[in-house]
This record gives sequence, C-alpha cells and structure tokens, in this order.
Amino acid sequence: MLSTIALDTQVLRPGLCTGCGACQGLCPYWGSVDGRTVCFFDCERLDGRCQRFCPRMPTDLDALRKQFFSEETVFPEIGPFRGLYLTRAADASIRAGAQHGGSMTALVELALQEGFIDAAVLTRSQGGLGPEGVLAVNSKEVRACSGSSFQVPPTLAVLNQALRENKFHSIGVVGTPCKTLAVYKMRANPLPENDNHAGNTGMVFGLFCGWGLDWDGLNALAAAHANPENVSHMDIPPSKYHSLELREDGKTVSVNLDEVTPLVRSGCRYCADMTAEFADLSIGGARSADGWDVDKGWNQIIVRSEKGQKLLELAREKGVLEFKEAMEGGLDKLKKASLGKKRTAVKNLQALTGKTDDLGYLNPSKDWFQDL
Repeated sequence: MLSTIALDTQVLRPGLCTGCGACQGLCPYWGSVDGRTVCFFDCERLDGRCQRFCPRMPTDLDALRKQFFSEETVFPEIGPFRGLYLTRAADASIRAGAQHGGSMTALVELALQEGFIDAAVLTRSQGGLGPEGVLAVNSKEVRACSGSSFQVPPTLAVLNQALRENKFHSIGVVGTPCKTLAVYKMRANPLPENDNHAGNTGMVFGLFCGWGLDWDGLNALAAAHANPENVSHMDIPPSKYHSLELREDGKTVSVNLDEVTPLVRSGCRYCADMTAEFADLSIGGARSADGWDVDKGWNQIIVRSEKGQKLLELAREKGVLEFKEAMEGGLDKLKKASLGKKRTAVKNLQALTGKTDDLGYLNPSKDWFQDL
C-alpha cells in the first residue's frame, strides 16, 4: 500500500487534481482555498479514504463499470447507455433560472418528492462565480442551485460530511465527471473497520463537462468585462461562436474564447470523460438542427441505469419534463465529441509521463483506450 502522501506526489504536484473535494470533509489534513486543494499536514497513514476516493488516483474503470452497470449497455465512446433524450423543465419558473432547459433542477426536485433520494449535494453560486457545495433537502433549496459555474468547488466535501453524520440514507449527488467517478469509487471501496456509509449515496446525476476554469483567473476575467456582482449567468455556446457569454443586467456580454482557454485548470486537460459516464443520468446542453437560439433552452439526457430510466419515465408521466425528438445523428455526434476528449486526454497523459504506454491514473484500464 502507498502512504496517503501519494495524493500530493501523484495528483497535486503533477497538476492532475480536479478540485472535486473527494479527499475533504474526512479529516483535518485536506482542505480547499479558492478552488485549490491544499494538504495542511503530512499523513503517514498507509491507506485512507482520501486516496481510495480520489478520481485521479489509479482506477480500474473497466472493473468499476462491470460492478455497477450492465456490460451490454456500455459504449466505448460514452459509457453506459440506455437512451438519449431532449428535454426541458415544464415549469417555466425553473427554466427561467436554469443554465439551459432546467431538466437537472426538475429531476432532482422530483427525485426528492418521490423518495428516490432524501437529500441532494449540489453546487450553488452567484451567476457562476464563487460556487460552493450545499446539501439541499427541499425544492426551494434545489432551485437556489440552478445554473452552472465553470469554477469547480470541492462539492464532495459536503457529501463526505453528510455520509459521516449518517443522517440521510439516500443522498443524490450532482456533479461533473470527476465528481461522479469519485462517488462510484466511494461505493466500490468501503473501509469496513471505519465505515463512511457510502451506501447512503442514492442517485448520481452527471453533468456534461469540457473543462473547469481557474478561480482567480475567471474572477479577474469577469471583472474585466462586467460587474461581477451583476452577472446572473454564464455559458459557453457551441464552438463556432468561440466565446464565453456573461449575462449582466439582462444583457449578454461575449468574451473571446482566446481569453478563456488559458484559464483551464491543469487537471481538466487529463480528463477522458465528457459526459459523466459514472451516473444514473447524465445531462448537458442540447444540440439539434434547430440551432443555438433554440438549443440553449433544452437539455440532452443520457440514461445509464434502471433507476435513471425510472425517474425519467416518471418525469414524463407526471409532466415534469417536456420531451422532443432527438436530432437524427445526434448520438453519433455526441460519441464523436466524447471520443475527441478521450484522445486529447491520452495524448496529454503520454506527454506528462513521457511514455506512450503510461497513461498515469488510467493505467489499470489503459487497454480500454488503446484503440482510440
């Protein structure tokens, strides 16, 4: 076994840390400052949750998939797949505060109301800036977390604290691919002698993700183009627009993406997952033949598990979500985009290790990526 100092030498120093918070809320040794993971004290423990749960410590992704998903549903490009849908929240008040169609907010709210989960770990921010992890237990608290942030808070520290307290027994988690992978690692790696109650995680809701941004850098960028206190929303349209959009006092301010890409977190350059493959449902902005003006009001959802399918069917039955036909060829385009991120991650990991056969944290499952 390795000392938990390995997190420092294998994850933090090489720039692999995603800031997910999986190592936090467990003990006083690990914390976060403005989105940066910090090791406050050296620890000589040979094995610990921080090391087991970190999504950038070596992970056998193939074994993890087989443990939690039906093998026949897995696509190499996008992971477990039971269907692709275009949806939006039927409630206009949810859509008004949403990043896109409000499907995530509507589904988490429904999951709470129908007993799929009894609490939810979410991210709350002010217009996308200064995000923080929160534990929501009712619709009002869920809706307060609408919208997205490109800064990555250590949300899973909140989950770890909630699991330790053992107050809730079916906690939903909304997170980016690195966070959802960490949740599945929690489920797969219990420490019987010191139970973290990982079985108390209920549904996992994944967010499509290209990358996250440096906290200080994004704060400065927003201040250079708008009054951060008045920014209510930020988004990145399809690549042809080459911009970051800030919504300030009802007006849209476009920032050239050339100013944004230098702010991408180092750890995101090594991520091989665009669609949050370890989740019950994965949700992102829609892509259809209708164009961006329409698509920004809709979501695309990948169903990955039976539980996810049941919740989505219930949302249709109760009229919580509106559905429309997915674009012809939409799945192929999604696969292509996801495959592109995997190839970039492999290339960057090979450059980091200096070896074509060494993919760092993907090594136990590197054969999965050999034919990309």
